[in-house]
Amino acid sequence: MGKQSEFSKIYDKYINKIYRFIFLKVNSVEIAEDLTSETFLRGWRYFENGKEIDNFQAFLYRIARNLIVDFYRNKEKIKIVSAENSGPLPDPRPDPEEKAKNDSDILLIRQALAELKEDYQNMIILHYIEDLPIQDIAQIIGRSEGNTRVMLHRALKALKKQLQKTTLV
Repeated sequence: MGKQSEFSKIYDKYINKIYRFIFLKVNSVEIAEDLTSETFLRGWRYFENGKEIDNFQAFLYRIARNLIVDFYRNKEKIKIVSAENSGPLPDPRPDPEEKAKNDSDILLIRQALAELKEDYQNMIILHYIEDLPIQDIAQIIGRSEGNTRVMLHRALKALKKQLQKTTLV
């Protein structure tokens, strides 16, 4: 199998996950599409040069994470998730009352998430939305598995505290 064919399979397997991760961080379809394209372009260049990649998923998330950091550094933004322009995520359920409640809950979570530091945002998105195991997250963020578990616990604790503040206001 050729390199292009092999990378094409990798692309098909991870494109939606990488795009979703980036979109949740930048909250813009256009920017998410651009950064996703750049992620796979950089991944392809590295792969094409014959360099060893042990875990493609972690490798691609790390590229995406670095591109997001660069994007915000260039834009001189502080918060990674913008609560002001974030609408609710689409919900396929037809019941309007249930949808309204879920939209409200999602909006509260996104607002609370926006108040957390970037590392905590990454931990929650990667583990609970992208459903990545601790081992992969540790590779993505460049920390030990034990440290990653502790960070995830702290991130959840911070999110819970922020949600309590948000609902009391």
